[in-house]
Amino acid sequence: MLPWFSNGKFPLYLAPMAGVSDMIFRQLCKERGADVLVTEFVSSEGVFRRNHRTRGYIEFGAMERPIGVQLFGGNAEHMGEAARQVVGWVQPDFIDLNFGCPVNKVVAKNGGSALLKDCPTLGKVAAAVVRAVAPLPVTAKIRTGWDEKTVNAVAVARQLESLGIAALAVHGRTRAQGYSGAADWDVIAEVAAAVSIPVIGNGDLFTAADIALRKRETGIAGAMIGRAAMSSPWIFSQTKHFLATGMLLPLPEPAEKWALIQRHCELAVAQCGRNAACKAGEAGLSIEDLAMRSMRGRLMAYSKGMPASKMLREKFQRVSSLGEVAEIARTHLATCLEAA
Repeated sequence: MLPWFSNGKFPLYLAPMAGVSDMIFRQLCKERGADVLVTEFVSSEGVFRRNHRTRGYIEFGAMERPIGVQLFGGNAEHMGEAARQVVGWVQPDFIDLNFGCPVNKVVAKNGGSALLKDCPTLGKVAAAVVRAVAPLPVTAKIRTGWDEKTVNAVAVARQLESLGIAALAVHGRTRAQGYSGAADWDVIAEVAAAVSIPVIGNGDLFTAADIALRKRETGIAGAMIGRAAMSSPWIFSQTKHFLATGMLLPLPEPAEKWALIQRHCELAVAQCGRNAACKAGEAGLSIEDLAMRSMRGRLMAYSKGMPASKMLREKFQRVSSLGEVAEIARTHLATCLEAA
């Protein structure tokens, strides 16, 4: 059994999100109560070919443990070898298999959720990776199915359990849904009842109360938080407090959120400065400008729920320096004080 599920623990996972759950963001969430982290997904082919850029995606710090490296691919032999290489490179606490990504460029390569409609290949991939890294645990993430006509999460879960998968995260949407519509928690509950391995529920978990409700009603052993963490990384500590006491913590004050935003930006600039590939990026841009351009989408997510969020989004679309972020923060905080 994975130790983070022992003794009645209900671990909170940060969902692996491409372009989001990088080392900086994972560590910020860890500081705010995330129990288990998973890297951004990486291509088994990139690892298999020892692509330097791919290796950068799987690096992590000691404070991030327990952490898993998530791989995707449809070639069982290559997936097994890639998993073995990853274990040799960074010694993660587990390997996670991506059988849920709905993105076309992943599905087109018979990766991610494409394998939900090719269960024989899915089984070969899972078995190969379990063999390759034993005794290191292997987990997996799936969706409810390919589309509403082929909802097969229970059958897939049983197959994966029989092949030695140690835990399973289930996103409550089909591949056809993408991220639209409502997550189907009835299917997640069916999966949790059908297997003896821990099932981690994922989908439409926006508040501590949402997570407590799903824990109570579905029999899940843990929760995986994705989009909500992008705007509110403190959802982890808020959820832990609510599960322990039944009481909701107040939302952070604007000043606390701005401190987090500015720290994230500073860390992003510092990381960009250490990254040779980043330095060789767009001609004519400073490291700070380049880093802040890449942060714009992240800043837009942070603005969700903040006072005057529309105005903030307009400013974040053009931000290119730490000084600009500091000035936006100063002006916004002054406005918040005046409105109080």
